[in-house]
Amino acid sequence: MSIPRQTLSFLQQRFKETGIRPRTRLGQNFLIDLNLLDVLVESAAVEPDDVVLEVGTGTGSLTALLAGRAAAVVTVEVDHRMFQLAAEQLHRFDNVTMLQVDALKNKNRLNPAVLEAVYQQLAKGDRSDLPRSGPKGALHKSDLSPSGRRLKLVANLPFNVATPLISNLLALDDPPRTMTVTIQKELAQRITARPGNKDFSALSAWIQSQCRVEILRILPSKVFWPRPKVSSAFIQITLDDELRRRIPDRAFFHDFVRAMFIHRRKFLRSQLLNAVKGRLGKPEVDDVLARLDLDGTLRAEQLDVDTLLALCEAVRT
Repeated sequence: MSIPRQTLSFLQQRFKETGIRPRTRLGQNFLIDLNLLDVLVESAAVEPDDVVLEVGTGTGSLTALLAGRAAAVVTVEVDHRMFQLAAEQLHRFDNVTMLQVDALKNKNRLNPAVLEAVYQQLAKGDRSDLPRSGPKGALHKSDLSPSGRRLKLVANLPFNVATPLISNLLALDDPPRTMTVTIQKELAQRITARPGNKDFSALSAWIQSQCRVEILRILPSKVFWPRPKVSSAFIQITLDDELRRRIPDRAFFHDFVRAMFIHRRKFLRSQLLNAVKGRLGKPEVDDVLARLDLDGTLRAEQLDVDTLLALCEAVRT
């Protein structure tokens, strides 16, 4: 038995029955175009041995679709009212773990409770843990190997957590293999921006240093309820192990690129001096720039990812 689909009429009726109003400050704008919801799920290519993390459970409509395909879904909702609304629909799925918490402990760290729930599901994989394709008792027909579960992020992300969530997930030793998410169009453009573009940022460099990124579709505000003031986008971020192996110290590189983009209009030499303050002086910085044949009057946004990596390693070692 499936749960009702998230149409406009369904949402309005459920909110009327419960006396709940969407809280836009929490990013509670619900995707009401069912075709687009299906596009998101299909694009995520969830398989029977995948563990899916969803942030922003909402009414549970997307959660139910994911539960029918994945070994397990860990879904996170910070709003207790929305959590209860979704729980009424999702209690019948025994491969769904619901958490009523903030996905972030702070802007630089994920909530340990979320990570613990995800790791517990990733550790499973014996034949007694076959995924469910629906309500309790409906076993998926596909076989699972004893191990090898993969983590994927699939979510209509609340706008206020999208940047720190994606950024911090990539800082993990074993991040999601793919992130297929709905985010603000402006953020999607920043993530996919190329060097020399005004949107190229620390976030662009951090994600592109490890992943392949693609905007799958631009979404007008009319496909959401309530309508947000901005357009959105489906974006897919795919981990690339070869790219990640180029970074000897990801934590150092993460801090380095953030420092290099703090003051976007500063010239490269000044920005680099600030980034390595207390570690290297002007002569050492000038020597690094000379060895890499970099003009100190460039700006960080003009450097490609390979150059930023080389510059990072030159000041790290």
